[in-house]
Amino acid sequence: MALPSLDPDAPAFTRTGINLADPRLGARAVLTSDDFFAPMGRMLDPEPAIFIPGKYDDNGKWMDGWESRRKRVSGHDFCIVKLGVAGELMGVDIDTSHFTGNFPPAASIDACWCDDDIPSADAQWTEVLRPTALNGNAHHYRAIEKTAQDVYTHVRLNIYPDGGVARLRVFGRPRRELTQGARFDFASAINGARIVAANNQHYGLASNLLLPTRAANMGEGWETRRRREPGGDWCIVELATPGEIDQVHVDTAHFKGNFADRCSLQGAFVGAGTDESVITQSMFWPVLLDEQKLEMDRVHTFAPTRIMPVTHVRFNILPDGGVSRLHLMGRGST
Repeated sequence: MALPSLDPDAPAFTRTGINLADPRLGARAVLTSDDFFAPMGRMLDPEPAIFIPGKYDDNGKWMDGWESRRKRVSGHDFCIVKLGVAGELMGVDIDTSHFTGNFPPAASIDACWCDDDIPSADAQWTEVLRPTALNGNAHHYRAIEKTAQDVYTHVRLNIYPDGGVARLRVFGRPRRELTQGARFDFASAINGARIVAANNQHYGLASNLLLPTRAANMGEGWETRRRREPGGDWCIVELATPGEIDQVHVDTAHFKGNFADRCSLQGAFVGAGTDESVITQSMFWPVLLDEQKLEMDRVHTFAPTRIMPVTHVRFNILPDGGVSRLHLMGRGST
């Protein structure tokens, strides 16, 4: 199981946005000019890229990412990615990990809105990231400024002229129409929920809690270290939209000897402030769900102790351990 990526030097958009190019949200690489050495879809793998010395396939050295052949004509290579959900783009990480003598010297990104899987030849693309220099074996975090057309369904990564990219992350906020009065999951990343903060993510990211599909393994959940002092662990979720939660689902799938023993939920309607002020105040929020006992590898359904309009929740696990998914069901409010 790969350890979570918690790069302290990563910019704020990697924490305030979600990766819209995550295949677990439904993102797919749909078209490329060339992926002779390594297939385009590998570039979207949510796990960090790896390097396996001595591993080769029929076309050459096996690389964990997308890699085109050496271009012997004019032009450049590209790859089009259909995002998991339409969204407002905040920034990207063009990751060339383990590509040292075969990385592209530069890259740019275009974006468009398209109802089809593969944009047509006359699709209207907007350049959202101008050509930027790349280095080998490095993360390249680049912010994306807002444009007149803010919401996109596809991005096109252009590399100049050829080479390999280990991972592409496209950070943003989903912009999905949520039908007023309909029931939906306030804590789903695909609806726009995000993790504001978590006190510990040693074995698994808290953002995994918000994925829409059930976890494939233990590594796709939130798991904290073994606590050796009193207290409990927690994470704070900004809901997809304000609303009243009337049902809570806590899934401990695949956690058997390390599941959280108990959980509880607090919440508040936050009208203004920063992520930092939300963290401070969350300790004093009203209790929405009293402390509940959890069991291993199962979905638990709870009725809230209190129902009230909220924008944020604090999910507490006691004393530590793992939880796979958190679903907070209800109806939206304004």
